[in-house]
Amino acid sequence: MNAPSPISPIRAASLATNPLAEVVAELAELRSRSHHARYGATPLPELPSKPTVIAAIEGVVAALFPRHFGPKDLTYAKADAFVGEVLTQSLSALREQIGLELALTGHAAPATGGLPAEIAADFAAALPGIRALLETDIRAAYEGDPAAGSIDEVMCCYPGVAAIIRHRLAHQLYRSGLPMLARIISEASHAATGIDIHPGAEIGERFFVDHGTGVVIGQTAVIGAGVRLYQGVTLGARRFEVDRDGGLAKHYARHPVIEDSVVIYAGASVLGRITVGVGSVIGGNVWLTESVPPGSAISQTSSRRRGAPRTPRNPANAD
Repeated sequence: MNAPSPISPIRAASLATNPLAEVVAELAELRSRSHHARYGATPLPELPSKPTVIAAIEGVVAALFPRHFGPKDLTYAKADAFVGEVLTQSLSALREQIGLELALTGHAAPATGGLPAEIAADFAAALPGIRALLETDIRAAYEGDPAAGSIDEVMCCYPGVAAIIRHRLAHQLYRSGLPMLARIISEASHAATGIDIHPGAEIGERFFVDHGTGVVIGQTAVIGAGVRLYQGVTLGARRFEVDRDGGLAKHYARHPVIEDSVVIYAGASVLGRITVGVGSVIGGNVWLTESVPPGSAISQTSSRRRGAPRTPRNPANAD
């Protein structure tokens, strides 16, 4: 066994003064290699701020529903002034973060004007439509749960409602070419509610997630109107394709299409680019990898007869 290299007096003195100096130096070297591999010799771009994005979106949520998420002492007469003020602040912060993401991806300079301002303006213009769509989701939650005592209870307490509010805002940003900001919002919502909805998922009106913990909805999922999901449901990918270089292929449809008025009960996994027809009911803990026609009622027994394994060897993949 080789003897350890002797430590020079200068290095020994440095370590004695700061015992973490060597660790700090090694980490700096690793950062330098990583940054050079990604950006070359160009200056490092500034990253969007997660706290700023989340705070801006929470401000937008309060503007959409000031009675429920605004200040406690807000009166009806002062609601419009509050909405105008909080939107001004939130959209200004969001505009700056939009600029940072566009600069990060090379689509624009990090500025508050130009394209970031246009995207922020488009986002603001979409808010009334998002609010109207959310009204249908909130009503679906109230009407779909016999335990719901009031609309106010649903809005203040239901994780599925909290998740869909933030998903619809994140989805608008995702459609505007801002996947990082959208993902920041969706992951904050996931952490708060236990419901993981990729911002790319397309979801129709009157959507309701009951209980919600463990629900996963993948990026290319398409969900129609009046769909209801229960806890532990996965709308995921059955397998991942690879590109010609052997890496994972991206930007292709790999998640299910759930048509209107479908109910999927707890623990079901619906995997791959399959279609669940209008008005179908998918029972609890079903493992479904084949399309089913409208009006289907799929149980564990019927899904096994269709060729699904009794116990999946690999967990569902949903990204």
